[in-house]
Amino acid sequence: MDLLTLGETMVSVRTARPMRLGGDAHLSIAGSESNVAIGVARLGHDVTWLSAVGNDEPGRLIQRTLRAENVDTTYVRFSDDSFTGFIAFDQPTHDITRVSYHRRGSAASTLTPDETTAAINATKPNLLHVTGITPALSDTARASTLAAVRMASAAGTQVSLDVNYRARLWSRPEAAAAVRELLPHVHTVFASDDELDLLTDAADPIADLLTKVDHVIVTAGGKGAWAHSTEGTIHRPALPVTVVDSIGAGDAFVSGYLSATLDNLSPESRLDRATTTGAFCVTAYGDWESLPTREDLTLLTHTQGTALR
Repeated sequence: MDLLTLGETMVSVRTARPMRLGGDAHLSIAGSESNVAIGVARLGHDVTWLSAVGNDEPGRLIQRTLRAENVDTTYVRFSDDSFTGFIAFDQPTHDITRVSYHRRGSAASTLTPDETTAAINATKPNLLHVTGITPALSDTARASTLAAVRMASAAGTQVSLDVNYRARLWSRPEAAAAVRELLPHVHTVFASDDELDLLTDAADPIADLLTKVDHVIVTAGGKGAWAHSTEGTIHRPALPVTVVDSIGAGDAFVSGYLSATLDNLSPESRLDRATTTGAFCVTAYGDWESLPTREDLTLLTHTQGTALR
């Protein structure tokens, strides 16, 4: 198995205007870790997603969608006692997206350490990817994430962590305590420039983090991204594309970086692929629908408006 990732995926409902006005809505799925799973699978890798969903139609939609994207769902548990989470997106104005969650007590919040460690033992992945969202769901989800990264790291599996702070789920001090306990078992950290203080209190956060992890990847939206290691710093600007919807861009970026890592590409090429997959995501609506395949990666080299006949 190339990649194992774990976390909550929800059924999503999206409207192109304020939801209170009613009208047409688009039904899909959304979840940071499953977005990454789809992105890495589309780029040709073997991917497993671990989670729990309700034994309900929304849960079946999630399973069916991921299976259709060649993501292994063997380790998805269907719960008779809990429901599948729900997320609503609406847009009060262009590229300003409002998010409403209905997930407290959802099936994914009941994940257990036994489930996550059993999946790692069975799949023996080359990479394990986790986010700071899963530990926010419940005490058991936090313990499950910690158990997973501990076991994976001890077995020689590379572990990546995307901070992915969600203010609706917990406070910054709570998030900082949870993500910092993961750091000793992590090889690569992804964070936006305003999330670094969650990882360390040091005056020079990058230098401090590089005493704990191998790579620190910092994203800054339209300014691009920086990859820091003890060998130096690499920067790539954001690609010049028309932004339609920025939701999911961070997950797309991560999927490109992890794919290039699995391909044993250079740090420069990892960042190139990451900025490319991130650019694909923002050119259309949806968390994952516009993620590229390996064959698509060169499409953004064409001039906008080009017709490929």
